Amino acid sequence: MKRVLLTVYHYWLARRAGRGGRWRNPAALAQWQERRIRRHIEKLRKLSPFYRSLWAGIPSEEWRRFPIIDKAAMMDHFDTLNTVGISKSQAFDVAYEAENSRHFKPTLNGVTVGLSSGTSGNRGIFLVSPSEQAAWTGAVLGKLLPGGLWKRARIAFFLRANSNLYESVQRGRLEFRYFDLLEPVGKLVERLESYRPDIWIAPPSMLRLLAEEHQAGRLGIQPRTLISVAEVLDPLDKTYIEQCFQLTLQQAYQCTEGFLGSTCQHGMLHLNEDIVHIEKEYLDPQSRRFVPIITDFSRTAQPIIRYRLGDILTEAAAPCPCGSPLTAIERIEGRCDDILYLPHTETGQLVTLFPDFATRAVMAASAHIHHYRVIQHSPLDMEISFSLAEGSRAETEGLIAGQLEQLCGRLHCILPKLSFTEYEFTPGLVKLRRVERRWIL
Repeated sequence: MKRVLLTVYHYWLARRAGRGGRWRNPAALAQWQERRIRRHIEKLRKLSPFYRSLWAGIPSEEWRRFPIIDKAAMMDHFDTLNTVGISKSQAFDVAYEAENSRHFKPTLNGVTVGLSSGTSGNRGIFLVSPSEQAAWTGAVLGKLLPGGLWKRARIAFFLRANSNLYESVQRGRLEFRYFDLLEPVGKLVERLESYRPDIWIAPPSMLRLLAEEHQAGRLGIQPRTLISVAEVLDPLDKTYIEQCFQLTLQQAYQCTEGFLGSTCQHGMLHLNEDIVHIEKEYLDPQSRRFVPIITDFSRTAQPIIRYRLGDILTEAAAPCPCGSPLTAIERIEGRCDDILYLPHTETGQLVTLFPDFATRAVMAASAHIHHYRVIQHSPLDMEISFSLAEGSRAETEGLIAGQLEQLCGRLHCILPKLSFTEYEFTPGLVKLRRVERRWIL
């Protein structure tokens, strides 16, 4: 009963924060965050040996001076960082067993254990206590559930792996069903037709595949709400999915490190700053691109304090019409690992090419490009895979090359050797990365 009440409480808080009615302006939000963070840090000094040592000699009110950590540091110090007495070896054993058996009920001492997808090549472990799970459930329902907590809804959740965390969304009049991305698409379509869910939550690569099945007449049902998760939402996929289902596609910015963002009623993605504090480490202030540094002021089992993510976010140029003081995000562009680099024409020094530049160049080449991927194998070797809805492939290759040549001219860098291949990708264990760098900087 206590967990149910906690879920309802955090649902109410999330709904209130989503309407922007909890704080008058960003300054009021910042003051509220500051109080929460300082109290949380004092608590963690007592509970986490790792943080107690890391923060030695730095007062809590100067927490912005605390050293920044990342996934590698968290995994290296996992045993002394978490506060629930779970070792890394124990957690890995339980989580891997769940993934291999496809029976996703892994807990240790009542704590939910899971693995990250490892987009960057390093898989991480996450721990969530029962009270944190209840709070997460309330926040997710409050920010993403269109009809409110009491309206009946069937939810279809498409993910690489299920979790007790995700299944906790099932409450009262809400019915949840997990759809394994490893299942053949024909089987998934069959299950969807039988279940007839109102809300579909899936990576955009899977939503795109379902949209194509719908267009082909093999999937007849229509969702009430579509929510994109787990992968970068590419403009090409967003347009196709929305046109197919005649719905505005929502986003949930959820990762191992927490529930970090969600869309408002205007379709704008906002950071969940009622749950986490996010510092902006700007990569390019002029274009508003930054890497988020996260401080979660409520998570205790596996504390997240000044944790640098590898994601690239673009801050919105203007305030959102919804009036929320929560930071508006124009786009999640990709990962820092996916920033491309090309040699300067004169100095040979590497020039930064953000993923969005490559995306825009390919999309500008032809309106008939159905799918694409840009993979940089070395500074002077780039592979472009694509498929066409119609038109000449040879002509489109020339148009893509022309757009990339213009881009390189503007950036004063050398156009790499381009190779063109057929597009291939099947949703499953591997996340779709439309732009990807496969060489180490």
